[in-house]
Amino acid sequence: ACRPNFFLPVRVLSRLFRRLFLDGLARAQAAGRLGFFGAQAHLAEPEAFGALLAALRRIEWVVYCKRPFSGPEAVLAYLARYTHRVAISNSRLIACDAEGVRFRWKDYRAKERQRTKVMRLSVDEFIRRFLLHVLPDGFHRIRHYGLFGNGVRQANLARARALLAAADKPLADAPAPDALIAPSRCCPCCGGRMILIERFARGCAPRSAPPHPIWIDTS
Repeated sequence: ACRPNFFLPVRVLSRLFRRLFLDGLARAQAAGRLGFFGAQAHLAEPEAFGALLAALRRIEWVVYCKRPFSGPEAVLAYLARYTHRVAISNSRLIACDAEGVRFRWKDYRAKERQRTKVMRLSVDEFIRRFLLHVLPDGFHRIRHYGLFGNGVRQANLARARALLAAADKPLADAPAPDALIAPSRCCPCCGGRMILIERFARGCAPRSAPPHPIWIDTS
């Protein structure tokens, strides 16, 4: 059970994601697409890898689920935190001298008032940890999907241009724009086009407000 109008309980979503993720790992291991090195070299054996997956299936995974963004401004504000910052923000840096780098960090295992702490690292160690957050060549921190997906962008743009060029050609016997409006979608008072937002039974209140304000010209 979950809240009304909620997509999926987080616990169910986490277990579904866990199963799909581990099944994908098992298929990749069976196809020989995974490589293990150093201290993890023993996982190349099917028995050891199977034991690891069995242990992971007994752990509760955490999946963060929230409502969609409320508009383009919110999306831009969210992405800006990733396009212009890597690993640590300038506001968390306290000092850098011959002894090393001092910066603030949050210990989420501590109480809320005691979470913010100060750490000092040597310059070499700070740079090493910082570079762990830099993606290798070929990986993208923010990816485009849909029409602008990197793998299909050229083909989609070429097809879109071809379709737009075809749409410029006049259509024979094309109906007038007013004729495309179904009679049931016309206002019985003025005959203008009506936009269907929601249907609800008589005596019931609508479930949500319209996504954008409705302007009525009364002039």
